[in-house]
Amino acid sequence: MARKQLHEQVGLRLAALDQRYTTSRRSLVEVLADTDRPMTISEILAARALPQSSAYRNLVVLGEAGVVHRVVATDDLSRFELSEALSGRHHHHLICGVCGMVADMDASPRLERALAEAAKAAGEGAGFEVTDHRIDLMGSCSDCR
Repeated sequence: MARKQLHEQVGLRLAALDQRYTTSRRSLVEVLADTDRPMTISEILAARALPQSSAYRNLVVLGEAGVVHRVVATDDLSRFELSEALSGRHHHHLICGVCGMVADMDASPRLERALAEAAKAAGEGAGFEVTDHRIDLMGSCSDCR
């Protein structure tokens, strides 16, 4: 998604919640749009000079608006990324159970079909309509092995 279009979409999502698209929120969106993996608060703050309390508050609002997705790893640090609807990229995560590293992973079309079929079957068994899925694969990264 082009940067101008991204900001327009974020502005619309925030407006739907009666929230403004402030300079701080725009800065957070820019940081997350410029990376290829979920980022911790520390990494986000290192990329932009923002007060930590402001970053936390704004990430909560951006999450409520469906702009940001929170990824929880094994190291108790939340990581944040743009939602798939805004990034335009469906993906999954590899999470190291030792150091907590989180990396994006694109699944093959064959794996995506199998995941979608399994999710649909599981949902139907519970009387639930599955509309999306996210898969986190746990293991050990190359540095921790």
